[in-house]
Amino acid sequence: MNSRNKTKTFSSFGEQLQAVHNAAKPGGYVDERLANLVSGNNEGVPTDGGYLVQADVVTDLKDLIYDENPLLTNITRLQISTGANALKINGINENSRADGNRFGGIMAYWESEAAEIASSKPSFKQHEFKLNKLAGICYATDELLEDAPALGEVIKTAFSEEFEFKVAEAVLYGTGKKQPLGIFNSDALVVIPKEAGQTELITVENLTKMLAACDDRQRRAEWYVNRDLMFALMALRMGDTPVFIPKGSIANAPYDTLFGKPVHYIEQANEPGAKGDIMLADMSRYTIIEKGGIKATESIHVRFVYDETAFRFVYRLDGKPTAKAVTPYKGTQAISPFVTLEARVAENTETE
Repeated sequence: MNSRNKTKTFSSFGEQLQAVHNAAKPGGYVDERLANLVSGNNEGVPTDGGYLVQADVVTDLKDLIYDENPLLTNITRLQISTGANALKINGINENSRADGNRFGGIMAYWESEAAEIASSKPSFKQHEFKLNKLAGICYATDELLEDAPALGEVIKTAFSEEFEFKVAEAVLYGTGKKQPLGIFNSDALVVIPKEAGQTELITVENLTKMLAACDDRQRRAEWYVNRDLMFALMALRMGDTPVFIPKGSIANAPYDTLFGKPVHYIEQANEPGAKGDIMLADMSRYTIIEKGGIKATESIHVRFVYDETAFRFVYRLDGKPTAKAVTPYKGTQAISPFVTLEARVAENTETE
């Protein structure tokens, strides 16, 4: 391959993708701006490792992933260092607020002056994160490859929206195996049972019990709801007062509110009546670790007969809740930053 001198950075995402495409073609040339963006064994052969997406573009892409979905906006994100692929975060192992259990074992006593004080100590736990790989492929026609601005916008939109969807889905339902651990598969989730004999899709009592069970000490908890549940929420009243206020009306807010807290409609929420159709959560208590940039590799062979080039993007991350359900000092209802309702509508059964 030949090398051509260029300036140090690309002016756009599309321009970089054009350079990657040209570097991979038989007899193509390697733009020297790619030299600092190589990942792998051989700097001259992109298939040996590929080129990293330019730093400013990486930031833009990841910001799109986390800024577009309200479930991800307030998540705690940590960047891990070069050479590491895992991270351990120390936390307090607290399951109960009863005496002798606070902070995992701390206990204070009222004692007579100069009397010996019984010892106690806290208990700690570690949240271990290990990087997983999220990968996606976008195709670009040869015609699109000729237009750098269009190429950049099309691939940026397609790639970021798909990754945003998959990250959000994993934050809720991930198994923790080769993907983040989701809230619904963790010990952080509190599930509020439906009311005895409940036939309504949702009630004020359901919501007030969710509020009571939510550990919202930082006043950051917000509602995450299936959009089809909106109509049932609009009918709820406490006396003559609606508990759901649509945006731009009485509150004149940029979002709907439920008991004064913002409501966000997300695709990943389950269908109305199912567990997970509504969640009250402080998403800052969920942590994602990520490493470095997003790696891009290219192939002109995968879709050769269609005159298309394949661009593969890889993003390494892990995530899990850093809180768990805790039994209060007095009372039996566990509290947590993550609260949902159990299923209220029985699944349809068919008889032969």
